[in-house]
Amino acid sequence: MTEARTTGPRAEERRRLAVLGRLRPHHVPGASRRAVRSWRAYRERQLAELAESNRLQQELREQLRHPVRAQLVAPDEPSTSRPWWQASPFYVGFTFALGALLAWLLVQNLTRLTSVLTFIVVAVFVTLTLDPVVQWLTRRSMGRGGAVVLVFLGLVGVVTVIGLLVVPPIVTQTAALVDRTPDYVENLTTQPWLARLDERFDLSAWLAAEADQLATDRSTLSTIFGGVLGAAGWVAGSLVGLATTIILTLYLLATLPTVKEAGYRLVPHSKRERVVGLAEEIMRRVGGYALGQGAVATINAVCSWVMMQILSIPYSAMLAVLVGLLGLIPMVGATLGAVLVGVAAMTVSPTAVLVVVVYYVVYQQFENYVIVPSIMRRTVSVPGAVTVVAVLVGGTLLGVLGALIAIPVAAGLLLIYHQVLVPRQDRL
Repeated sequence: MTEARTTGPRAEERRRLAVLGRLRPHHVPGASRRAVRSWRAYRERQLAELAESNRLQQELREQLRHPVRAQLVAPDEPSTSRPWWQASPFYVGFTFALGALLAWLLVQNLTRLTSVLTFIVVAVFVTLTLDPVVQWLTRRSMGRGGAVVLVFLGLVGVVTVIGLLVVPPIVTQTAALVDRTPDYVENLTTQPWLARLDERFDLSAWLAAEADQLATDRSTLSTIFGGVLGAAGWVAGSLVGLATTIILTLYLLATLPTVKEAGYRLVPHSKRERVVGLAEEIMRRVGGYALGQGAVATINAVCSWVMMQILSIPYSAMLAVLVGLLGLIPMVGATLGAVLVGVAAMTVSPTAVLVVVVYYVVYQQFENYVIVPSIMRRTVSVPGAVTVVAVLVGGTLLGVLGALIAIPVAAGLLLIYHQVLVPRQDRL
């Protein structure tokens, strides 16, 4: 193979060009000198064009490798622009003032959109909660549209049942309290200790004077009217927010694959597969946690209702619903529900209160060591300290809603920490 390279036609051509390149004009006579000079000029032009081509290719590679630096720093042209701190004081002050004004307007607009952002967060959380049910139905040969309609009707049915169990007793108790208020006041005025206080401090005259002043003060009517309007506005806003959240949840649940695909397309193609895997795992954990927490709260509500029926505690259905809703709140929800049931048991007997306390102590142990591990085995795994910090931060920022979504958010952040941040730091 080596002999073929040294004896072939290309090798002969290279030797001929080398000989011609070493020739000088005085080596050959007459017209051959002009041919040699032409060849040398042609060879020098080719070498110059080759060097220019190499330089242009090198500049192109540098621009592709560092596009921002190539645009900002020109290699052959000195920069004539001055740094911003050497510019006119008027220009610097105007620029900073304009940036501060834009930041202030952005903060003000975001503050006004707090309620809208809250509706969106609730709708996304409910959508991720219901999506595993929809996927389970679609795996059972049901179309996504039919599965979404079925799950949505189930959600509306649950909300309706909760409303029917909670609202009528509240309305009945409020009406009964208003009707019995005069009797309560009369019984209170006949108490001996109140009569002694009246004789000592003349409370009746002071109360009569305050009542007359409130009756003649114009601000009293406006305050009462404003309070009534404020309460009515809060109720109307809550109903509108509930309806908006339900409708938004329906749209998101129906178009969730399309929405996810559109979001994934915003990620660069080289990193898209990794981002899709992490996002799907986070959404799976959020949905699994919400379903698991709902199942735990439902079991607590049903067992509490059975216990209250046995002890004949009044309004057991309403209390059971409240226990279930409070059970959705991590860490303190179950305790608050037990306190409510204990307070209601005081109207029955001290023995009923003792039974309620013993029941919830035993049930809490059973829930912590049997029910929760069985349901949450494949959902989230968050250390205890992280759970406490997440619930405190979420409750401080968003109240009850923040406490509800704190643990799945913490689980997602831990997933990113273990699968993205730690491997990247290990490679550095």
